Amino acid sequence: MAKRQFVVGMDGGATKTAAMLSDLNGVVLAEETGGASNPQVVTPEKTAVVIVDLLEKLADKVGCNPGEIVSTVAGLAGAGREGDKERVRNAVVAEARKRRVTIGRIGVDSDGRIALEGAFKGRAGIILIAGTGSFSLAKDHKEGIHRAGGWGRIVGDEGSGVILGREGLSAIARHLDGRGKPTALTGLIAGRFGLSTQEKIINAVYRENFDVATIAPLVIEAAAARDIECGRILNKATFELAEHVRVLVHKIEDSSHARSKIPLVFIGSLIANDNVYQKILVHKITFSMPQVIVVLPEAPPAYGAVLLSLRLAQDFS
Repeated sequence: MAKRQFVVGMDGGATKTAAMLSDLNGVVLAEETGGASNPQVVTPEKTAVVIVDLLEKLADKVGCNPGEIVSTVAGLAGAGREGDKERVRNAVVAEARKRRVTIGRIGVDSDGRIALEGAFKGRAGIILIAGTGSFSLAKDHKEGIHRAGGWGRIVGDEGSGVILGREGLSAIARHLDGRGKPTALTGLIAGRFGLSTQEKIINAVYRENFDVATIAPLVIEAAAARDIECGRILNKATFELAEHVRVLVHKIEDSSHARSKIPLVFIGSLIANDNVYQKILVHKITFSMPQVIVVLPEAPPAYGAVLLSLRLAQDFS
């Protein structure tokens, strides 16, 4: 009888981890959910506990032993740098050894990388991510991976929640000083957060570690109500995000002689939902880059991790 073999893909963040087990044909046979596995939030050692727990639970679900899982790829928020990936890999190996559990090959990648793989089921395309931060990833027709943005809130993160929030607070400051146009955002943050004066805003931002990104949905809300200042903020932000896409469109086109539509998936709380921000962004991108088509993701990030896990298994077969 041929030995059974499986692979696992995981999508881990600051609150939970989604895991899928599939056969070597990519057919998902079991799914599980575990705790937080962002190594920057819970440490690599606690991340390893979550990963090994999930491997054992998935093995139980399909009636195999963990040793029959030939490879696992965990795409984790907070694991974009090589040093972080290596620390998590080492911690997983140590945790499995402590439990005397046999595990296969372990791969660690970023949450963005597995989202890219899942969005197009391994084919070429672009994902644009705008949540608290922002960046864009692309896979070209020669399997090359390209990135734009992701420089962090001080240097980059254009179009992100942090930048929209910061620009919104700047508009409020100008309004309260009398050196800028009135904005409905002033009343919105006073009503939602009680930030109605200069003193309260300064205390919140500089002393109380107020999360500036929480202002972003109010900027979008005010813009939808035709607030001029917030509309200006969204116009600038969507221009910046469109430029992320433009750079990666050129990368994909350079990898192929054929000219066809390039799929683009929006990811993140600010642009994945139907709102005025998304509408402005879609218009800017598709008007200036007609070769781009905005689509929904074909599969979740955890399945993208499964696809990378299949590749990892094949590389060592």
